Amino acid sequence: MNTQTLKDYFYVISPNDIRIQGTRIGIETILNEYINCGRSPEEIAHTYPSLTLEQVYATILYYLQNQESVTEYMKNWLQHGYTMREQQRKNPPLVSEKFKQLRKARQSFKNNESQILN
Repeated sequence: MNTQTLKDYFYVISPNDIRIQGTRIGIETILNEYINCGRSPEEIAHTYPSLTLEQVYATILYYLQNQESVTEYMKNWLQHGYTMREQQRKNPPLVSEKFKQLRKARQSFKNNESQILN
């Protein structure tokens, strides 16, 4: 008989960062797939090979037993993602600017090349 409790499936890094025990995958990853994408536990486990089907079901059960607090957790996760994307959009990393310049130079080269060949 397995004496593992539901909480044994997770480790809490912070109140806004709950991971699946033995992985770097947060509960938000599984729950986003399940709630927002409508994927089955089997599909989720297949997509993330480092997870067992048991871990996926434990995460869904944790959500079902704690819907109010986990829904708040998910809202915070989505808001954090939005905030981070906005910050990156407003202040892109230097490497992003370098890639943008390289794409522009490449396109310019292709345009010049096609003009020469025509």
